[in-house]
Amino acid sequence: AGGAYETFKKNLPTNSVLFYTVILEIAPTAKDMFSFLKESGPKHSPQLQAHAEKVFALTRDAATQLVAKGEVTLADASLGAVHVQKAVTDPHFVVVKEALLQTVKEAVGADEWSDDLSTAWEGAYDGLATAIKKAMG
Repeated sequence: AGGAYETFKKNLPTNSVLFYTVILEIAPTAKDMFSFLKESGPKHSPQLQAHAEKVFALTRDAATQLVAKGEVTLADASLGAVHVQKAVTDPHFVVVKEALLQTVKEAVGADEWSDDLSTAWEGAYDGLATAIKKAMG
């Protein structure tokens, strides 16, 4: 997952906009959950890029944790509270997972995308989502 993350980061502005564009294509009502999307939708902004980079970095870190110890623990315990405050539910996690996978696939290109890479990112995201849900209580 690390190589794909570096590829994602190389074109962070474009990939960040793509990530949120896919989220809103799947779930248009999610727009109100992100302060940086409420006014204008996905466009280049520091907040949008920072949030996208955080989601992808947390997923990469989750992959590392899964390999090392078989589970994901959150370094930032406030993630649970933030997701509770935003009223995040299981379907939201599914939407973000789909958007994440589509964005990674686009970022690395068809030649690099594989079932193994998809499985690695899926497993990492699932581990991260499980840890966040646990922190949500």
